[in-house]
Amino acid sequence: MDFNTLIDDRPADGLFRVHRAIFDDAEVFEAELARVFGGGWVFLGLADQAAGPHDFFTTRIGRVPVLVSRDGDGSLAAFVNSCPHKGSMLAQTACGNARLHVCPYHSWTFDSAGRNKAVKWKNAGGYSPAFAQTGHDLASLPRFGEYRGFLFGSLSADVPTLEDHLGEARKLLDLVAGQSEQGMELVPGMVTFTFDANWKLQLENCSDAYHFTSAHPSYLRVLERRREDPTTVTARSAWDSNRNWAEDAQGVQGGSFSMAHGHVLNWGVMGVSDAMPLFESADALATRVGTGARDWMFNMRNLTIFPNLQIAENASSQLRVIQPISAGRTEMRTWCIAPKGESAEARRQRIRQYEDFFNPSGMATPDDTVSYENCQRGYASRVDPWLQGYNRGATESRAGGNAFGDTIGLVPERSVAGGSQLGDETLFHGYYREWQRRMAGAAA
Repeated sequence: MDFNTLIDDRPADGLFRVHRAIFDDAEVFEAELARVFGGGWVFLGLADQAAGPHDFFTTRIGRVPVLVSRDGDGSLAAFVNSCPHKGSMLAQTACGNARLHVCPYHSWTFDSAGRNKAVKWKNAGGYSPAFAQTGHDLASLPRFGEYRGFLFGSLSADVPTLEDHLGEARKLLDLVAGQSEQGMELVPGMVTFTFDANWKLQLENCSDAYHFTSAHPSYLRVLERRREDPTTVTARSAWDSNRNWAEDAQGVQGGSFSMAHGHVLNWGVMGVSDAMPLFESADALATRVGTGARDWMFNMRNLTIFPNLQIAENASSQLRVIQPISAGRTEMRTWCIAPKGESAEARRQRIRQYEDFFNPSGMATPDDTVSYENCQRGYASRVDPWLQGYNRGATESRAGGNAFGDTIGLVPERSVAGGSQLGDETLFHGYYREWQRRMAGAAA
């Protein structure tokens, strides 16, 4: 299959379309695992997940199991979580602390730095001299890097530096990591769930401002009832407090930024509000990072680092990791994230808002996953194979940045700003141009 034919990208004609096969074709999916996930940088987790000596956590790049481990000297490294003897997955749990990892199949043993420490019954094994001359350590990921506690790895060595890969998106990660001088942490309690739809639907939805009032009417009705009887409110909502979002003289209430390598931000002006847990640090943040960066920390921000990391900061703060399983099935791993050192009251408020909005038990995620699965069913049609959901905002998209991004020195490839009903879709173009680039085998 010629994957280039699945994206109809004609900027001069103001047209961008995506073929339905990109979401449900098994050949496309297998190529994505090899080229999108196997051929470039992929988010692995936070350094805080392995904070102490011998701490570890496990994850995947596509189907490849990965072990991230901190050794006794405090150094982090990432390995293929597979014993070199017979290939069995080594670490069996999501996280833990282990000086030694023992393969459950034949008991080969490795330390927290990935070094082979024992081959069971080696002296009695009749091994050839060639075996003794072969390395038996765990295979390190060809590339592994960290930016402000965010860990990334690549199954290919032929990739740009992590700094180049992240590019301007580093300034948006700074808005997350910079909310505390000590950085961010995961609030205990990972949630894992699956939905029967393609992984790119999650990629799109986090950046989709157009769907909110259509897909989440029950949540909006709850907010209405809470306003009618505020004494019964158990979780204050930033959405409710800022129903009339701030706007400038041109009526701008939000927009999007598109950056190199498929990273995008969907944003809305929310203002410095006491409905947000970060409010207790508002003055201190203005002093430490400047008023512009502080105000951006209070804005609604849905950030995607292509292809699998999303940070949603609106009702609360959520870290999402996208794990593709098949063309029509996706696993999500999600956490509430928080600045280290916030007060007990701010943490309580953050968790209540998080529970209110996010995850399968919240009032937004179930609506979204139902929509993904409805779309996946609809992709079976090839009567008209081209999807048209990528053209809102075309006349508002501008090359380079704008005054809103200037306050944090952001220089994106493209920017959009407008009113609350704009619902920009041009930021999806960045996803699919990077998708197309990786599918063509470009180093990423």
